[in-house]
Amino acid sequence: MGTDKSNSEEALEAAVFRRLLAHMDERTDVQNIDLMNLAGFCRNCLSKWYVAAADERGIDVDYESAREIVYGMAYSDWKKQYQTDANPQQMAQFEEEKQQS
Repeated sequence: MGTDKSNSEEALEAAVFRRLLAHMDERTDVQNIDLMNLAGFCRNCLSKWYVAAADERGIDVDYESAREIVYGMAYSDWKKQYQTDANPQQMAQFEEEKQQS
């Protein structure tokens, strides 16, 4: 068996990705800094991974378009509506994690 995924496997993965995005849309209270500190990735990382996956397949997707897919709206709108300033504890944890990786 080759390394190509079956259509059903790709469809399942796509469904899971859509569910992840829907879940993140429901949890706008969870800030990117929290995601980075706890999981090591955030919505912006997903956007970058989306661009990279598109690039690997020869599909032209820019970062802002990918962000709109991941955030469900323009990033600037999401920031205005949902983003809060990181507190000193969050930033210290982020810096500590960054130094360890």
